[in-house]
Amino acid sequence: MNKNLAIAAAAAVLAAAAFFVYNNAGGNDATAQRSVLEPSAPLTAVQLPPELSETAVIGKRAFDAVCADCHGENAAGRNGMGPPLVHKIYEPSHHGDAAFLLAVRNGVRAHHWDFGSMPAQQGLTDGDVKGITQYVRELQRANGIN
Repeated sequence: MNKNLAIAAAAAVLAAAAFFVYNNAGGNDATAQRSVLEPSAPLTAVQLPPELSETAVIGKRAFDAVCADCHGENAAGRNGMGPPLVHKIYEPSHHGDAAFLLAVRNGVRAHHWDFGSMPAQQGLTDGDVKGITQYVRELQRANGIN
């Protein structure tokens, strides 16, 4: 009887370990979430600010024209295409405003996400990127990312 109890306990421990490994594969919740979303679906829900500054309104136009194809509407990301910019990874203390300008000018080697590297973007002026950055920062603040 004790042998059966020991076998049952070992099976329970193995099942729990398998459950943990299966549910944490990829190392983060975003990876697990992406696997169940439709292709190109938004990766996060974005709360919009009550209003945008004038600079952010201009930045939104540029974002929608150039960035939204990959980073999604309101920077929510797109499953299989690009990460959400309304995410704690892109908070100002980790990715300062200059990082957005450098990303547009030079592209970015994939390092936080598994979407692949971002190519440099053509046709955006430094002023456009400043507006885009302001737009993203206002979205971030509306979502508790400071």
